Amino acid sequence: MNNQHFTFPKPVSEFLSVLPGYPQTLMFVQTVNLALGDTLRSEVLQPLRGKLISIRVNDAGVAFYFTLNHRGMVACRRTREPDLTISASAYDFLMLALRKEDPDTLFFSRRLCMEGDTELGLLVKNTLDALELPPFDLRALSPQRVLAEIRMRLLA
Repeated sequence: MNNQHFTFPKPVSEFLSVLPGYPQTLMFVQTVNLALGDTLRSEVLQPLRGKLISIRVNDAGVAFYFTLNHRGMVACRRTREPDLTISASAYDFLMLALRKEDPDTLFFSRRLCMEGDTELGLLVKNTLDALELPPFDLRALSPQRVLAEIRMRLLA
């Protein structure tokens, strides 16, 4: 098995870490909302609504802060300690998204870390495991589709 995987070079992560966080979070949230669609509006995720959640990509030097509401993920500024912080490398998050790794394996190998409300962390893990996620389709992230979705959300 090849243990070599992508990590952000240190100069790139240093650069990303000094950029303003909110625009990065806004792009991340819009991308996830487009990719997952109705999945994020599921009633199963009701307990996550209103909670401040942070995704920290360790090797990229970035953290995204968001909450969930009835329409999906909403970008937030960090105004307080997150209720839950999930940390891993970009590669490990990609492997999770593609379902090539499971959260338990990454957690017990110390490649995935959850801090904060442990009950909330277990709820997130179990909920994501139970959800039937749509196949990842890069066409959903085409510039035309992204701009149309942003336009629709701004006008709503």
